[in-house]
Amino acid sequence: MAVIRQDDLIQGVADALQYISYYHPVDFIQAVHEAYLREESEAAKDAMAQILVNSRMCALGHRPICQDTGIVTVLVKVGMGVQWQSDMNVTDMINEGVRRAYLMPENILRASILDDPDGARKNTGDNTPAVIHYEMVAGHSLEIYLAAKGGGSEAKAKFAMLNPSDSIIDWVVEQVPKMGAGWCPPGMLGIGVGGTAEKAMLMAKESLFDPINIQELVAKGPENRGEELRLELMDAVNQLGIGAQGLGGLTTVLDVKVREYPTHAANKAVAMIPNCAATRHIHFTLDGSGPVTFTPPSMDDWPDIAWEVGDQVRRVNLDEVTAKAIGDWQPGETVLLSGKLLTGRDAAHKKITDMLAKGETLPVDFTNRFIYYVGPVDPVGDEVVGPAGPTTATRMDKFTRTMLEETGLIGMVGKAERGSLAIEAIRDNKAVYLMAVGGAAYLVSKAITGAKVVAFPELGMEAIYEFDVVDMPVTVAVDSEGNSVHQSGPKKWQAIMEERALVLRT
Repeated sequence: MAVIRQDDLIQGVADALQYISYYHPVDFIQAVHEAYLREESEAAKDAMAQILVNSRMCALGHRPICQDTGIVTVLVKVGMGVQWQSDMNVTDMINEGVRRAYLMPENILRASILDDPDGARKNTGDNTPAVIHYEMVAGHSLEIYLAAKGGGSEAKAKFAMLNPSDSIIDWVVEQVPKMGAGWCPPGMLGIGVGGTAEKAMLMAKESLFDPINIQELVAKGPENRGEELRLELMDAVNQLGIGAQGLGGLTTVLDVKVREYPTHAANKAVAMIPNCAATRHIHFTLDGSGPVTFTPPSMDDWPDIAWEVGDQVRRVNLDEVTAKAIGDWQPGETVLLSGKLLTGRDAAHKKITDMLAKGETLPVDFTNRFIYYVGPVDPVGDEVVGPAGPTTATRMDKFTRTMLEETGLIGMVGKAERGSLAIEAIRDNKAVYLMAVGGAAYLVSKAITGAKVVAFPELGMEAIYEFDVVDMPVTVAVDSEGNSVHQSGPKKWQAIMEERALVLRT
């Protein structure tokens, strides 16, 4: 009979969350590297190079892969023969482990969980509570499956109650382009089919804990409808040409996972949840023999890739740039930013627009400035800022016209594409939108040499900072004429792959 001790579970959760904050699963690294080697799109290849370099840096430096250190999801499988040596319940033990992990001084993780979700939305300060699912199983051990799921990818989850005769493939192919690139491809898609609405969603989430092994399935061939569906979806989604970071390319997904459950005759529940380039999950078992230990992967598991900019890169001094100067920047062009860069995301944009509506003076002058959509991790040691990758830019779309027309702002930096409202505002005001690579937060932070809060300190990680940056790498995603690389890139590569498929068929 296994006796699970309170401290073993708490410390196991804490250590596991720290571990996955800076170590990618090795299967993910290998899959991205293989996709990198196959990739023909220079923009997508560059994005994957940044992801791989960032991953290796985080493994060496023990700092977060992404500034969004996630909402903790836990699948708990409790053996029927387990007993407990504890004065806390299991949920409280798990949350205490989360608390310790996110507040660890040597590697502070960003607290992103807000209480009162449709009200005050106050940060809980320690990333608790986790989302926990329990299952009672046979046996005498406790199995814990942990994930730290970024908000950008979680926001792209989809669900539908299809008619029994409807095609799952058609539905997925319709939905994936609507997800945009805010989920930071390349990654995985978890698909849940059957059961009820909540069962399908849970299966989709559970499937993302499985290792990347689609190439093994290709080699052996499918043995059931679920495996056939994996292969068909993998091919269909990659044929869309969305590519890494939505820039257009050969690889959008590294694997597709499918889990099924019996369902009502009138229903076909289908859920889809993506995993982003900051894939973070781990599994461990407690059997009463003592605490769990996590063995670091070998650094030989990471490819020796150097991210380098070409000779044609444009270098920009943000302290001197003008609205006129950005007029000839081209979509897809690499730009290195140096100088003073403001930051701000959802909460700051809301406060700014509210102040403008009331005729109040803003605490920051945005004239001829650029703003970076980011909520950084707190610094440790001699860092000026922790990992500071971009957040999803579309959340700021509804504020964009006001910001451009009433503050003097001329440029924005964020993650993934912009929606039609933002693109129209950018075009009308001859501004630009630049994209930084999601999943390369530690790499980006190394370009930041200074950081100070200049407004709204009460917003915590959502305060407005002023960064001093040196050669911060970005891509022109929307130029001053409203041309978007997130529209032109996937369209180009989808056409290329359709032409190749036609040649193969004939």
